[in-house]
Amino acid sequence: MNQRIFNAIAGRLSLRPPQRESLQRLARALDAAPAMLEHEPDLEAVLAALKAEFPTLKAFERDFPSLCFALATGVGKTRLMGAFIGYLHLAHGFKHFFVLAPNLTIYNKLIDDFTPNTPKYVFTGIAEFAAYPPEIITGDNYEQRAGNLSMLSPVTVNIFNISKIDSEVRGGKSPRIKRLSEYLGDSYFNYLAELPDLVLLMDESHRYRASAGVRAINELRPLFGLELTATPFTESSRGPVPFKNLVMDYPLARAIEDSFVKEPAVVTQRDFDVKRHTPEEIEKIKLEDGIRLHEATKVELLTHARRVGARQVKPFVLVIARDTTHAAQLRALIESDAFFEGRYKDKVIQVDSSKSGKEEEQMVARLLAVESAAEPTEIVIHVNMLKEGWDVTNLYTIVPLRAANARTLIEQSIGRGLRLPFGRRTGVPAVDRLNIVAHDRFQEIIDEANRGDSPIRLKQIVLEAPSKAEPTISVQVVSNTEAALGLTGPKVTGGDGHQYSMDTESLKTPVFGTARERQVASAVMDVIGEMERDKDRLPNSSALTKPEVQRAIAEQVRQRLSPAQTELLPQEELALEAVVAKTAETVVQVMIDIPRISLVPTGEVTVGFHPFKLDLSGLRLQPADRELVIQMLQSNRRYTLASEGGITERRLEDYVVSGLIDYDDIDYDAHAELLYDLAGQMVRHLLGYLSEDEARAVLDRDRRLIAGAIRAQMMEHFWEKAAGYEVRISRGFSQLKPCNYTATGKQPVRNYRETLADKSSIKKMLFGGFSKCLYRLQKFDSDSERRFAVILERDADKWFRPVQNQFQIYYQLGAEQPEYVPDFVAEGPEVVYQVETKAREALKDPEVQAKALAASQWCRHAGEYARDNGGKPWRYLLIPHDEVNEARALGDFERFAMD
Repeated sequence: MNQRIFNAIAGRLSLRPPQRESLQRLARALDAAPAMLEHEPDLEAVLAALKAEFPTLKAFERDFPSLCFALATGVGKTRLMGAFIGYLHLAHGFKHFFVLAPNLTIYNKLIDDFTPNTPKYVFTGIAEFAAYPPEIITGDNYEQRAGNLSMLSPVTVNIFNISKIDSEVRGGKSPRIKRLSEYLGDSYFNYLAELPDLVLLMDESHRYRASAGVRAINELRPLFGLELTATPFTESSRGPVPFKNLVMDYPLARAIEDSFVKEPAVVTQRDFDVKRHTPEEIEKIKLEDGIRLHEATKVELLTHARRVGARQVKPFVLVIARDTTHAAQLRALIESDAFFEGRYKDKVIQVDSSKSGKEEEQMVARLLAVESAAEPTEIVIHVNMLKEGWDVTNLYTIVPLRAANARTLIEQSIGRGLRLPFGRRTGVPAVDRLNIVAHDRFQEIIDEANRGDSPIRLKQIVLEAPSKAEPTISVQVVSNTEAALGLTGPKVTGGDGHQYSMDTESLKTPVFGTARERQVASAVMDVIGEMERDKDRLPNSSALTKPEVQRAIAEQVRQRLSPAQTELLPQEELALEAVVAKTAETVVQVMIDIPRISLVPTGEVTVGFHPFKLDLSGLRLQPADRELVIQMLQSNRRYTLASEGGITERRLEDYVVSGLIDYDDIDYDAHAELLYDLAGQMVRHLLGYLSEDEARAVLDRDRRLIAGAIRAQMMEHFWEKAAGYEVRISRGFSQLKPCNYTATGKQPVRNYRETLADKSSIKKMLFGGFSKCLYRLQKFDSDSERRFAVILERDADKWFRPVQNQFQIYYQLGAEQPEYVPDFVAEGPEVVYQVETKAREALKDPEVQAKALAASQWCRHAGEYARDNGGKPWRYLLIPHDEVNEARALGDFERFAMD
């Protein structure tokens, strides 16, 4: 495997762990079977070589080597295709690729995603494709483009729709691609078949595995094929038939568990009795409850976006109809005055085969724009048309009204709505959840989801035997100060709770060899820890070497030791002052002075909120007297959507105010006028589309939700006024805190210089062999961090990777102030650095920028303090990970300093 190119592709494309592992498996396959790079290899020999590498591989199932990578919906198969193409080109020189799509929807999506300057462009970050991107040839333009290929484009990607080829083959026609081309003098098909390096990529390959078109594709004679799917099996009369060429399996259960997608939940009413209702009544109840849930989710999304400063996400509801007639009836009902008084007119689209011409074009345009917050659609009705390729992130509520068993509901419904709008879980249940409204199938769906072979539970379609040789261990690593004094070393705790010792190649003979010396040294460290608070006496660690300071430490140590202990320290055998001096010297040598800095208001401090007009454009809560029960299908956690108050308020505004004053940061006495103004705005908004009784029901049931939405907007108008602010330094330095790691047991501590064959597992590894690090063992999150440590070992005086509470740097992000921990602290001959290495495409992320601002301000204050106390200035470096090169010196990274 070309490790340098692998790391570059994985880093530049910000591949997720399952994508990274898939790319690594492709690289391993090419290393294990280099004959894959040749035309017409010995298939049996190639298969045998790959079977030894991948136990799940049984057969290619094609006339050429073909490997299947199964990744759950929402994890990112299209980006993985881009990574495959980038790696094959840069590592092996491949220039020609043929991408198959199963239908028109995915075909159009792939063309968009392979086109530069589009939102989801798959090659973003690959510098080699920046100036001259790959040439894209499609099933619609190949006759015009084939003779005019750019000589500068390093790669050509052909994208074709297999369903179009299928229809022409089944119709007895020669597919258009096989007709003679006036540009090439031969059929384009034959031109492709004669290319020496054609690689076939098959998207959603389960859709056309046995089709006539794919059998025709065999004649392309590619070097090998790469299949991508979320469903690595085909359906038959005997049940699912697993693929035999599977080399990577990352199923839905693991994606849910790893938080890459939403967690699905099933919804019903409490004590709902199906037998009491007609099918028509059940249908109407499910629709109404789906809308009720939708409106509550809309408020949660708006509140979260305001709280963290994220873009607004407009959720929508997907209604699954029986047929086109049923879909038309549902649309008529939802748009009628009988359904929430017609509030959803012009907010519904019907997606099925009944449309044609201009109507179909309008339907498709609205469907493709449904993610836009400016597009009005909130309800989509469809009849089995929305399959793979419809990659929306804002589907939150599904109302299935077509008869189906529980397994079908789970498998066909959740795949459409699993993608996350913010790219990651938020910790807000309603924002991280996909709701399936299934009053009539509630218990059946729960039972099905809890089956061992359910897609919600099934962690791996082909299970590999777990390794007993590599248990997880917990490792606590103390700073080199304590280790050098002989007070303690690395502690390792196994899964059985038993503690072990760990030998590392960097262990040295302790400063103190006897138990009595170590006992006194421990007491000295305790005294130093308390004296740190006296900044005037100890402005920095160097002050520990002053004779008057050491005398004070020795005096406190004597007072701490009991008479029995003092007797163990006769003057002729152990000089207390000598132990104090040696301990202080060790602390100074193994220390980077990190001051404790805080920004403190001075004089009188007042706080409040500026008056403002609420933005209620996205809030349309609906009344209901039924309590909804929401059960998560994987974790089995349960939530309810029900009345929260129970107390009837005299005025409608009182419901809002009572919810707001439950927050500790909202003082009723100080802000009563503003609170009732905001409450009045909310009440007037509700009365604009509800009766007074309906508005009271909504305010009573959703007072917490409403209060949370208002408070999020209030925090945007919060002000604090103080007579002044001052930077307060409470300590000139503080002892280094222990590092606590988890790691894979039974593996040796690796030398930090070691080049890793498998970089994807670096987070599980421990590294040692350091001479300048202030800890004997360290962990790294990426190989670029390990390589930066190599530079620090060479150029820095001392360095380490800090842990939480070491700096106590807090950055403002929305209403919260989380702590920021930089990647490295390094002291050079002239400067002390805080260092963060980051993927280049993440440098402009608002959170990264907020952290950088807070850290650079901290460094400015720390530098001013150091200047006044004979120390070194501080600088904050924000370094793109692809700039970490061992040929550079530490000083070369000064150009990434943040002022």
